[in-house]
Amino acid sequence: MAVRKFKPTTPGQRHKIIGTFEEITARVPEKSLVFGKKSSGGRNNEGKMTMRYIGGGHKKVIRIVDFKRNKDGVPAVVKTIEYDPNRSARIALLFYADGEKRYIIAPNGLKVGATVMSGENAAPEIGNALPLQNIPVGTVIHNIELRPGQGAALVRSAGNFAQLTSREGNYCVIKLPSGELRQILSTCKATIGSVGNSDHGLESSGKAGRTRWLGRRPRNRGVVMNPVDHPMGGGEGRASGGHPRSRKGLYAKGLKTRAPKKQSSKYIIERRKK
Repeated sequence: MAVRKFKPTTPGQRHKIIGTFEEITARVPEKSLVFGKKSSGGRNNEGKMTMRYIGGGHKKVIRIVDFKRNKDGVPAVVKTIEYDPNRSARIALLFYADGEKRYIIAPNGLKVGATVMSGENAAPEIGNALPLQNIPVGTVIHNIELRPGQGAALVRSAGNFAQLTSREGNYCVIKLPSGELRQILSTCKATIGSVGNSDHGLESSGKAGRTRWLGRRPRNRGVVMNPVDHPMGGGEGRASGGHPRSRKGLYAKGLKTRAPKKQSSKYIIERRKK
């Protein structure tokens, strides 16, 4: 995976940095694993705008990605690596030995023709999904479950990875990309390796139009509004507006919003680093 820079032949090209798509091997998704995506434009069932800054964008189809990896003991061959407009990572199409097809998040280094497997007896190799209790300590992992059988909830975006640092009884200690150290039940599954498309963070849209293609409308700052519209609005000239906060008055930038008595707090050994 690499990125392309462009000669500044136009203002939009000057700062444009995009991926090369060199690892992608198929242009059309597997028809049996897609369905249409309906976009709301931020409106609810009454047509009222309930979310701002959403609308337009290119038409998309949802690819059904297998986050559970519950087809244990059946080997699968990687047929294609594909682009997915709904996520930053690439996806890989698997052909299982029994004829079934499924999409998974493509890890870094997974190539077309490789064989992957899931289950307790799978080897700890790139793309294989197995319970945390069967993964060697120190291994780099992604697609981590929080409850057994629930499906992967953590570490799914491009370039991300976590590390299994130790075991304590029925729990494994995982170091997450944020720096947080957390206990997760040993029977939860995770996939070996880091998520692919690691240069995604280096990309730059180059122009406002590319952001509109993604369905994001221009975002208005609270400071430039009137007092009736936002707590940070109003003032003479370019007044900064005091403490940064949301339209409903909730402080931003530093206020802890996590519930103090949240049930899962007991599993967090060390909070994420600011």
